[in-house]
Parts: sequence; C-alpha cells; structure tokens
Amino acid sequence: MQAHRTYDCRHLVTLEETNLVGNVYFTNYLRWQGHCREQFLAEHAPSILRALRGDFALATVSCHCDFFAELYATDTVEVRMALCAVDGHRITMTFDYYRVDGATPQLVARGGQTIACMRRAPTGPTPVPVPDELRQALVPYHSTILPTGVADGNPV
Repeated sequence: MQAHRTYDCRHLVTLEETNLVGNVYFTNYLRWQGHCREQFLAEHAPSILRALRGDFALATVSCHCDFFAELYATDTVEVRMALCAVDGHRITMTFDYYRVDGATPQLVARGGQTIACMRRAPTGPTPVPVPDELRQALVPYHSTILPTGVADGNPV
C-alpha cells in the first residue's frame, strides 16, 4: 500500500525500445522518467515549461533504476512518480514501474532522480529556490511539503 499519491503515466512499449534479446533496453527506463516528469509539468506546472525557454533550468543531478523483471514489446508499463523530498533548490522523486497488462500490476523496476532548479547566468548556472507553482503542484504528492515553501527553510 502506498503512503502517498503518485502521478501516473502509461506507456505502450514499442519494438524500437527493445534490444536483440527482445526485452526493453535499460536506458529507456530513464527516458520514461523524463517523460513522466515532463507530462507532470505540462499538466500541473505549465509555466515551468515556458520558463525553460528562458534562463530557468531543471538540471538532472542524479538518476538511477533497479530492475526486478523484464518488459517486452507491447507490454503496457505504468510509471508512478512520487515526491521524496524538496531540499532548497533540489527535488528528489521516486519512480515505480508496473506492468499493468494483467489483473494485478507487477512491479518491474524502481528508480529515482534528483533535479536542481537553476538560473543560467553569465558566470554559470546558479541555484534558485523551487518556483512556487512547482512547489504548489508537488504538495499533493508528498504530505510533508508546506505550500509556503518553509519546509526546507528557504522562502519561495
């Protein structure tokens, strides 16, 4: 049973995403993390996507994925993203990957990623607090985030 709400994205695995053995090539799981994150932004924080065209940046600081079972072409995978933490200018998310073709979803992989909110400056990227719209959008996905941005000691 999940302790918090997740943002869920479904994806039909294509032949293009498999290798010669027939299972999904491992880098696609990380690609799907990005797709899930971007769909979340499009639905819940669209001004963040617009800001990416300017001097604002979301830099991936780290990402990983652990695999428990294989996925194959025509499998339907549901990527479930949840907020793990907001710490200053960084956001850490978890990603659970479920095969949802059968009656009971099967956990096939689990991953995570940390992103940093940055501004492009002449002297190089500079950390900035998580924008308010993004912080507000994340509130339902983790019970310990305060909407005002005081949870991590940094005003938004």
